[in-house]
Amino acid sequence: MRTCVLGPTALLVPDRSNGLTPTTLHRTRVFFSFDYDNDLRISKLLGGQLRNPTYGFEIENWSMKEAAPQRLWLAEARKRINRSDVVLVVLGRETWRANGVLQEVAVARELGVPLRQIVGYSDLSPRAVPGGGRVYRWGKDNLSTVLEVPRRSAA
Repeated sequence: MRTCVLGPTALLVPDRSNGLTPTTLHRTRVFFSFDYDNDLRISKLLGGQLRNPTYGFEIENWSMKEAAPQRLWLAEARKRINRSDVVLVVLGRETWRANGVLQEVAVARELGVPLRQIVGYSDLSPRAVPGGGRVYRWGKDNLSTVLEVPRRSAA
């Protein structure tokens, strides 16, 4: 199975102490990892939700735009993961065994980047990716919780 990344994506996460105003948002750099062959549609829906201004997030998409040979893809994914504050694994039916997702999770763990997993489908209880972090159900409150991470400096 081939995987692709949607990010890293820069998100603005609401500061709950002051409400949802543009002046109280802070930028969180997120690297999305998902099973490209099976979950591209759901990853686009997640990105669309995060772009919706009513949710209090703003997205700047830094995704890889084209396929690359495995060696080049992994090197680029490593750079992007290293610049991220969190890796968000979008869980679908086969994500737990998608080779690219497994490699991205391994890189994140090696670099010390926090990992979170979010279930991409309401009617599914997918297997978690081993070592991929805590699993959350997709929802506005959970997205805020998942994205509340301290700022990392790239190693």
